[in-house]
Amino acid sequence: MKDPKIKRAVGLARILKKAKSAGRIIGFTNGCFDILHVGHVKYLKEARGGCDILVVGVNSDSSVRRLKGKTRPINHQDARAEVLASLECVDYVTLFTQDTPLKLIRTLGPDVLFKGGDWKEKDVVGGKYVKMNGGRVMIIPYVKGYSTTATIKRMKKKD
Repeated sequence: MKDPKIKRAVGLARILKKAKSAGRIIGFTNGCFDILHVGHVKYLKEARGGCDILVVGVNSDSSVRRLKGKTRPINHQDARAEVLASLECVDYVTLFTQDTPLKLIRTLGPDVLFKGGDWKEKDVVGGKYVKMNGGRVMIIPYVKGYSTTATIKRMKKKD
């Protein structure tokens, strides 16, 4: 049974529109979240502190392959979504198939766009759109030493 926090974009947009009209602040972040690690968890907790409702856009398997190469993702998109949905700090999870979340951001209309400290605000996909609509972009400090790529490299060394 699918977690009720996992929604299709169109249905989620309706939910968020009602929440916004009630004065709730909608936050959005995205990523592959291939192997969830403490860096992801700290990042998501901090993002949740900056909004009332946190939505996580998850790259589909096909988009992860295009972005990260043929050996990725390690975990299937439904498994990645389910793990994220299990986190208390995450309110909703939705998948997207494009290489960037721009279409999804335009559909959902978040008030705050969160990205990790390895991004510069001017490079954040959807940042201009969110700011043009009265929102803001927040860069959350990167948790040094934690990345999925580094985790995979460590695992390969142990083989």
